[in-house]
This record gives sequence, structure tokens and C-alpha cells, in this order.
Amino acid sequence: MNKIKGRFAVLALSASFLGAAPVAQAAKYLVNFKNKAAFNQVHSQFMLQQRLALGDVSFFTDMGPFAQVEDSLKHLNTVVVDMDDAQIAELQASGLVDTVEPEIFHPAPQPVQGFQPWKPWNVDMKQILAASPAGEKTPYGITLVKSREAWAVNGKGAGARVLVLDTGLDVNHPALAPNFEKGKDFNSMADSSDVTDLVGHGTHVAGTVAGVLFADGFSGVAPEAKILMGRVCGTQGCSNVSVSRGINWGIEEKVDVITMSLGGPLGSISEKRAVEAADAAGITVVAASGNDGISRVSYPAAFPTVIAVGAVDSTSTRASFSQYGPELDITAPGVAVVSAVPVGSGRETKVVVSNGAQSRGVISTDFAGSPEVPRPLTNELVHAGLGKPGDFTAAVKGKFALISRGEISFIDKVKNAIVAGAAGAIIYNNAPGLLQGALTQDGSVVAIPVMMIEQTVGEELKTVLGAGQIASATILTMRTDYSAFDGTSMATPHVAGVAALVKAANKSLTPAEVRELFRTSAKPIGPVSEYGAGLVDAEAAVKKALGQ
Repeated sequence: MNKIKGRFAVLALSASFLGAAPVAQAAKYLVNFKNKAAFNQVHSQFMLQQRLALGDVSFFTDMGPFAQVEDSLKHLNTVVVDMDDAQIAELQASGLVDTVEPEIFHPAPQPVQGFQPWKPWNVDMKQILAASPAGEKTPYGITLVKSREAWAVNGKGAGARVLVLDTGLDVNHPALAPNFEKGKDFNSMADSSDVTDLVGHGTHVAGTVAGVLFADGFSGVAPEAKILMGRVCGTQGCSNVSVSRGINWGIEEKVDVITMSLGGPLGSISEKRAVEAADAAGITVVAASGNDGISRVSYPAAFPTVIAVGAVDSTSTRASFSQYGPELDITAPGVAVVSAVPVGSGRETKVVVSNGAQSRGVISTDFAGSPEVPRPLTNELVHAGLGKPGDFTAAVKGKFALISRGEISFIDKVKNAIVAGAAGAIIYNNAPGLLQGALTQDGSVVAIPVMMIEQTVGEELKTVLGAGQIASATILTMRTDYSAFDGTSMATPHVAGVAALVKAANKSLTPAEVRELFRTSAKPIGPVSEYGAGLVDAEAAVKKALGQ
């Protein structure tokens, strides 16, 4: 795919170049060597001392030991060095190195609307070995990208290996454990296989790439591909040091695909070298275009050898948050994508409404920032209009406030309900369906439980209450292992999964050929600047890989 990628920002020499405060103490740097011979001298010394456990490895100059080497990236001609500003100029003057880049961080990956609860999810953990029609729990993205049609052509990705560079993985999740091969933590300089996912983002991404196929229909795009996890993102974000180390490991492992649902506005020299090395090693690299809704694709997605992925919704319309531009290659489902999260960290809701004569369960969701309701809680409903201060009467005290969406924010409605003494709030939509949302942005919870129900149900309850009759609601939240996220982070693993299906079909394809295959097999759905080649099509891509 031909892309205009001219906004690469050169980051080198010192942290002050990035606009950050100068580094007074020792810090991590990526040192990229001019030639293989110079790198091999340091790499050989590093590996020898690692094997013999002789302690720290250092550069040596005429003046003696120089900077401590913390890691050597064999496939990138790069070492990770701990040194201070005073040592940088001397290292540059040695003539051995090409660039010296400080450790920088891409923003920590998060779903666009935060960690969202989802509808009740009862996955049958019995796997099925044969293909079956799409089930009740099949994520819409699996259908939209025509995964099942691709499986019918050449199977479900067996033999392909995908490295996910992200926040980690719940390796015991039932949808992921059968396909998990190995993992490494690159946030630590120690050789650790602990990739525990404390965020949920990496688990969600991996579930879309290669979650196993369950009897009820849940699946990833390539449900028989293998997953490797490199934990490269932490609380500070995703370090160029960690990402480079992760890509080097992917080359070492000879994976077929590397997927990165991460990025930021600045390009890193070391990451560019790393993705180019992966490309030269035959690895297809996929990355997210970004979630700021602007006409500029994030890095590393914007690098020429990377497949940059934008997000569309279930109607194949570009998501408002999805970054776009001439660097964009392709789009995939990225709105309300259901996938795995660390076991027990998701949340599902149950709401039963009653008008006295009959009770029935209704479709519902809750809000980020709403407290859990671990045991069924029943209360009378009192209509409170749009939730403005004047809409509440004394009758709402100790009861559930029934509130219509509209005019003021959800959090203002809830604050007013709390002031009025309501024991909970049931917000009904003013349009068909439900809406995901957040009451807080810092992980805190409000004082009362808040749930949303559909417009038609809310209007019915409003009519009942308006006629002077009694209506009530029973609410409950339960832990679950799945959740719905929005973001180009969610679109990217759809494309990575299709890349796995393609490589399973034809291992001889080069990354350039895979990129061209995606370009010519995608379904055009809009302007190239906003949609790239269009919506990824797994069936067409696999057929092209097979020469059909």
C-alpha cells in the first residue's frame, strides 16, 4: 500500500529535545549502531556476561567503563543503555553509533469510553471443533469482516502465530488459555514471563485476534491461531524501549504477525527501525490509527511498513474518534466490540420492572462510575422528568428516580437525584437502543446505583406512574469475563486476525504482499482518506492468498 508518511518526528540525543525537562540522573536510552560489526562487539560482550552472570555490561572508551548496557536487541542493532546526559555527547563522539534516543512513552491504551459493562453474557465453555452457524454470542465484528466465510475456505488460522504488544493478558481466561503460547514482560529489564493484565486492554485485543470458538458463537477472527503476549504498556504508557524490545522478541520468535493497539503523535527512530526489521524478517505489522478523531494517523501505525487501521461501527460508518488521513490503510469494526477481559473484571446488569400486574426482565446496562449491586435491590419508581432540580419531588426520597435522557448530562441528573435523596436512578434513553457512558473519569463511584433501560420501557413506566399506579424495579449487577470496548484498538485486532488467516493460508507471502493483498481485497466503503482501502474482508483476503 502506498502511503504518504512524511510527518515522522526525529527524536534523538536528549530528553530535552522532546520538550521534557533535561535528564539529570541516569535514564534509559536506545543506542542504534551504525554497522553490524560495532554492534556485535557490544552484543557479544553482553551475551557472554549474561551467560556467566558476571554482572553489569558496559561500553568501554579510552577512559574506561562507560554506560551500563541493560539489554541487547540482536535483530535491531540496538542496545538499551542506562546513562546520564553527560555521557551522551561522548558516546556520539565515539563514531560507533547512529542515534541515541531517550525513553519516551506513548499514552497508556484505554478504550474510548473507558472500561464499559455489557449485556448479560453466559458463554458456554464447551468448545466446538467443527464450524457452525453464527451463534447468539457471536461478536458482530466477526460477522462483518466475514470470518466464518474465510474459515470455510481454509480453516481458522491453525499454524499462524500472532504477537500482541499491549498491557498483558489473562492467560487463564477460558477463551484465551487454549491458544496462548508464551509471554514476556518488557516493562521490566528482568527476564520475566509474567504478563498479568491489570488494565484489561491487552486481554480484549487478544480475544478479538484469536479467542477460541465456543458453542454459543463467541470467537476471535482466527480462533485456532496462537497468541504470544509482550507486555509493553504500564501505568506510564507504552515505552519505545519496551516496544522495541517486544518487536525484537517477535523477530526472534519468528511470529507471523505483530499487532500493536497503541501509539501516539510522535514517531520514534527506534520503533521505525524495529518495524522495518520486522518487515525484513517477514512479519506483518499492524497498528491502530488513533482515537483523537483528527486527520493524522498515530505512530507507529503511520510508518510505511505498518498496516494502519481505522475504526467503523456495525453499519460500516467511520467512528467519530477514528483518526484518518493518507497514512490510513484499512478499516475494521471498532465500536461496541465485545471481547474477553480479565476473568471477573467485566460487569453485566439485570433489571426487572413491574407495574403491579406483571413483571418482566428488560434490556439494560449500567454506567462506568456506578456502584455494583451484588444482591437484588427492589424499590418503587418515582418519575423525575429530565432529572433537573425542579423535576424531583419529596416522594423520590428513598426510592428509585425514573429519569429521561436529554438536555443535561448524566452526571448532573445523578447529582440532582442524590441531592433529592433518591436511593437509585433508572435512566431511560430518548432514542432506540442503549447508550454506553461514564459518570466519572477517575475510577471513583457515585453514591447511588445508576442503570439505563430502553426508551420504550421507560415511556411505558412513565405512563403507568402518570396514571397514579405503582411501578417498581429490581436491579442487580454481576461479574463477567467479557466487555464491550470502543476504539481503533479494537479495530486493529480484527485486521491482525485476518492477517493470521492469510498467513495460515500462504506462509510464503511477504509483508509487502500482505499489505497489497489487503488493499485489493478490502470492500470500498467511503473516501480513501477516511476509510483507506475500505472494510477488511477476510474471505476475499484468504482467497487471494490462495491464488483463487
